[in-house]
Amino acid sequence: MRLRALLDTDALGLKLLGGEEELDRTVRGVMTTDLRDPSRYLSGGELVLTGLAWRRDAADSEPFVRILVQAGVAALAAGEAELGEVPDDLVVACARHRLPLFAVHESVAFATITEHVVRQVSGERAGDLAAVVDRHRRMMIGGPAGGGPDVVLDLLGSDLDLRAWLLSPTGRLIAGPEVNGPALPAQTCAALAAEHLAAGRTPRRGPHRVTVDGTTYSLFPIRSGGHRPAVPASGRAPQPARDVRETMLSDWVLAVEADASDWPEERLDLLHGVTQLIAVERDRRDAARTVRRRQVEEMLELVQTGAPPAEIAARLRVAAPVLLPGLGAAPHWQVVVARVEWEGRDIEAGPVTQSLLEEILVDPLSTGPEPSDRIAVAHLGDEAVALVPLPAVTTEHDGSQSGILADALLASVREPLSAGLDDDGRLTLGVSAAVHSAEGLRGALEEARHARRVAAARPGRVCAAGHQELASHVLLLPFVPDDVRRAFTARLLDPLRDYDRRHRAELIPTLEAFLDCDGSWTRCATRLHLHVNTLRYRVGRIEQLTGRDLSRLEDKLDFFLALRMS
Repeated sequence: MRLRALLDTDALGLKLLGGEEELDRTVRGVMTTDLRDPSRYLSGGELVLTGLAWRRDAADSEPFVRILVQAGVAALAAGEAELGEVPDDLVVACARHRLPLFAVHESVAFATITEHVVRQVSGERAGDLAAVVDRHRRMMIGGPAGGGPDVVLDLLGSDLDLRAWLLSPTGRLIAGPEVNGPALPAQTCAALAAEHLAAGRTPRRGPHRVTVDGTTYSLFPIRSGGHRPAVPASGRAPQPARDVRETMLSDWVLAVEADASDWPEERLDLLHGVTQLIAVERDRRDAARTVRRRQVEEMLELVQTGAPPAEIAARLRVAAPVLLPGLGAAPHWQVVVARVEWEGRDIEAGPVTQSLLEEILVDPLSTGPEPSDRIAVAHLGDEAVALVPLPAVTTEHDGSQSGILADALLASVREPLSAGLDDDGRLTLGVSAAVHSAEGLRGALEEARHARRVAAARPGRVCAAGHQELASHVLLLPFVPDDVRRAFTARLLDPLRDYDRRHRAELIPTLEAFLDCDGSWTRCATRLHLHVNTLRYRVGRIEQLTGRDLSRLEDKLDFFLALRMS
């Protein structure tokens, strides 16, 4: 269709602000965006609709228009709802680059214009496979016309007979088809996320073919805008790719129930186009979290610098309605600290840890279009810190308090994340107790950081510790120097390990069970399915090899610490 036809349709409410001599241009599609640089989603010939949220001052108009012109768009239509009227600097920039500019009256929804253009354009090429991509683009682009990822997955089912699910790197189901059968089981989601993260460590380009529970899936990675390499404006080759470990733990994945290894190139291009459209939705959601992230960062800076509690309390009152909508009373708060570390080289991990912690903290029982929109996390260096509001905190009969529990946070995500961390990465996490006032936040932050260091002293790729453990002697272990640890454990345990290796005597397991049973001969023998005399012989051999006496409390404690540090 021609641009001129848009002005002939009164229902669209368009007013021409410039470019009358260009009205014979052909419109091939429509796109709604408020990104500062939408070039990667433009293929040429689009009518671009914008609410002007990208414009901070007059200097922003020139580069935005230049990007659109370089992408070959047909025209720009700017909404009047945000600023009242289209600013003069945008009018001047469009005139300079001969880009037709329309004003959209605030009473007209972008969805009305989108529907009209798509109906006209798709009618001209209804039989073309690319028309499916255009339909997906219409549904996926953020703003008034957006339909969200669920809609595009339904279209994949209706147009291409493909069942597909959108998953987070932790295995959370973000979106799925509504009409093509039952939801994907949580266990399958976790397994697919694990396969996705494991495949991300290989140099092979997606999609990745995997089989879970006898069903074949093709996994298409979806990266957010901040993680996609950009081509410089000069046209030179892009910079070398960043280390995959800087981004992979935050990538979404589109899991399609099909084997894409024998698909024709056109079909693969179509699915890659869909992943780009979903990435737009990912960018939109990340942008919506900016306010919450900034609020948490500002509060943490106040807490760390020792600001007066009254000032912190004022910030908390402002943040509570944003972080926990509908909350009537002031909430309790918990602090969660996380860190991702990689061996072998210095890798920037702060942004990925921030994104990952936002996913980990999503309540699986939350309802609504995007439960993670209530999660607020800041990253300070390589450390991510979350300030989590709790509607209420109750005290249990044993004196413990309800709220976030460290082990529960990682229970459902340990499998996929361990696959992504492989043999050279670690995720450690610490959780504070709940506090109910600004005065307690600084202590809660330090408590969560101490708990994370306790978790870091444990074996395993994904570890967590809570505030309950900080009253234990285990708190001291992370601060023992590595060389002291090695010398201490070697002196006590190496003689037992050598003996076990030569004689298969199982002295180390016997020692662990004996200490776990508090030195009770009867309980320990029952647990190990041994006669008490056999147990006494083994304990005697342990004492002979180490020169220690397991009837003494000091020696029992030394053995216990050595086992914990080994």
